[in-house]
Amino acid sequence: MLKALHLKNFTVFPDAKLTFGTNLNVIIGENGSGKSHLLKAAYSALAVVAAQVRRNGGPPAGEPQIEREIANKLQGVLRPDGLGRLVRRQRGRNKCSVVCTLGAPAQLLRFKFSTAAKTQVTLERFPARPDEKKTPVFIPTRELLTISPGFVSLYETTHLSFEETWRDTCILLGAPLAKGPRTGPIKELLAPLEDAMGGTVELDDAGRFYLKQASGRMEMHLVAEGLRKLATIARLIATGSLLDKGYLFWDEPESNLNPKIIRTVARTILRLAESGIQVFIATHSLFLMRELHILQQREFRSLNSRCFGLHVGQGGAVEVRQGTTMDEIGDITALDEDLQQSERYIDTEMGVVPTTDE
Repeated sequence: MLKALHLKNFTVFPDAKLTFGTNLNVIIGENGSGKSHLLKAAYSALAVVAAQVRRNGGPPAGEPQIEREIANKLQGVLRPDGLGRLVRRQRGRNKCSVVCTLGAPAQLLRFKFSTAAKTQVTLERFPARPDEKKTPVFIPTRELLTISPGFVSLYETTHLSFEETWRDTCILLGAPLAKGPRTGPIKELLAPLEDAMGGTVELDDAGRFYLKQASGRMEMHLVAEGLRKLATIARLIATGSLLDKGYLFWDEPESNLNPKIIRTVARTILRLAESGIQVFIATHSLFLMRELHILQQREFRSLNSRCFGLHVGQGGAVEVRQGTTMDEIGDITALDEDLQQSERYIDTEMGVVPTTDE
């Protein structure tokens, strides 16, 4: 489990200390407030730790290999011209540090780099007994099922400007279906998604995805984008990538979805969190946050969740406020606009004339 993340002078964050919930973590902020940066920093760190555990059962003999892997992951995921571009902009040279607390308090991953760094990271600490065996899952705002066929081989043999999360997720989408004792929990998680899609997700020998419905198979390119997002989650569950313990990072789950599908997505997020997946989402959708709150109060009260509000201050520096409810994270402008529009709409329908220009 990821217990905490401390970012010092990382992109827009002068000094951000986040303490995460066991089950669900919701990062809320306007566009440009660093929501994606938070997700990607945590994802990159966990991906490196998981890779080391799978390969070596822990850290390799020397630190240089881990340092190279951290640098490569940050560059691949965040796509800076050089690592130094990820250091918060200030006069003169500066340094940034990233500290992840995993599991027990002693399990720390800590590294740093400076504005002068191109590909150099200094590793200060690596978890002594890491237990992060499952590969974290990152779902970007862009739907990936339609580009998945051939994308991984193209990414690894040519220079593409796409972020590495696309490649990582495409690998997981193309993994074989899970079998054995895990099929029971998988079927339970898949049932509401397949009801919403009206079918099941299939992968052919050429790597192309289809939605199989009662009327026949439909190419994923012809399926509505909202249903493709549900299909992405369904496929990741079916392969076991989102089952039992693990991590899900989802950037703006609500993008390009209608309210009905957002409700299905909200329930799926909470069911995954309940099943043992530690979920991190970044959003500025009032509808999604309200739906999550309603469901938690009615059906998922035992979940341990945290909210994080990102507030842009002077000079573009971002402050993080956190708590167990939205009331504790301060006012978010994007959410206020939604609320104010609702009030203006009600006033208009009731024939209330505003006294001042709005």
